[in-house]
Amino acid sequence: MKRKIGIVNQRYGPEVNGGSELYARLIAEKLKDQYDVEVITTTALDYDTWKNYYPAGVEEVHGIPVRRFPVERERGLEFRIVNKLMRLRKTGLRFLDRYWVEQQGPYCPKAVQYLVEHRDDYDAVIFVTYLYYLTAAALPELADKAILVPTAHDEYCIYFHIYERIFQSPRAVVYLTEDEKKLVNRLFHNENIANRVLGVGVDLPKETDGGRFRKKYGIEGEYFIYAGRVDRLKNCHRMIEYFKRYRETEGYLKHIRLVIVGKVMMEINPDPDILCLGFVEEQDKYDGISGARALLLPSKYESLSIAVLEAFALGKPVVVNGKCEVLKAHCQKSGAGLSFGNEEEFITALTALQKDSPEYMRMCSAGREYIDRFYCWRDIIKGYEELIEYVIGE
Repeated sequence: MKRKIGIVNQRYGPEVNGGSELYARLIAEKLKDQYDVEVITTTALDYDTWKNYYPAGVEEVHGIPVRRFPVERERGLEFRIVNKLMRLRKTGLRFLDRYWVEQQGPYCPKAVQYLVEHRDDYDAVIFVTYLYYLTAAALPELADKAILVPTAHDEYCIYFHIYERIFQSPRAVVYLTEDEKKLVNRLFHNENIANRVLGVGVDLPKETDGGRFRKKYGIEGEYFIYAGRVDRLKNCHRMIEYFKRYRETEGYLKHIRLVIVGKVMMEINPDPDILCLGFVEEQDKYDGISGARALLLPSKYESLSIAVLEAFALGKPVVVNGKCEVLKAHCQKSGAGLSFGNEEEFITALTALQKDSPEYMRMCSAGREYIDRFYCWRDIIKGYEELIEYVIGE
């Protein structure tokens, strides 16, 4: 009989195509051949409000049972108020910690109650991302069989006191990068907890076609692409602002456009050189990246970035925000990307990547080599199996 593994995340489904949610789905699907995997999550689809979308109960997604519980309170004005109070101090306000977590959500006490009452049904439980209510409320109750995948980065809320217990409680921790591990060890001194740096593998479709993408969406000529949640929190407004300034420089080639794919969470003014496609199918995303000059990722806060790894695997350089140490490290270690810290550096990077220079072609091949060397699913799943067996053995 297979060991039973629970995977906990705040949202889950094929419609959720980024961040820790996508990572949780990838890990669940990779582990299902070795283990009896079940996902515990909420009925929410939209992270901004946590409004219930999926029906409560158990459904099967790609061969995996997904147990959904309803969110009992949507996120709104109360969270915005308490969030402002918490951000006044870097460590937050201790007496508001738990209230902040509940208001941030997704507030789903029935899921926590289920996990506690059925803890003996699972040999190990993997909590993907430290930040949200399900992990904060349930992990301490299942600490002896918990594996935490924190997806941590240096953001204001990681300094809140409530998270000390979260990072110091699990039996094991999976870090996505060495930089993430160093940050967490520095903040929480949890070096004694069993851990692995495992990251994520990259699954590409059998074939990609940039020409097909251009034809489908009426794109002529070259373009840069952004793929992910289109949000001010992802610094997308700066990317658009900087691209418009780049367009005004002497080095700008008139035919290059900016293509944006992903769920839109901010207002974007119409512009003939900026094509915002919204949410697209996975195949379209891969086709879009394969046909682009480079992938742009302006976010300051990322713990890994699957989109960057996908671009590398497709032989495309990236331009990332140098204020994000994880993304900057990807570029330095791979030699397949450029980072920027301001508008001038952003413009310089785009100008350097708009032609097929020898350096551009070298970066294209360097990205593929980086993925082959460090992001192999076989090695990642082997690491998970070792940690799972360690937790079960304990």
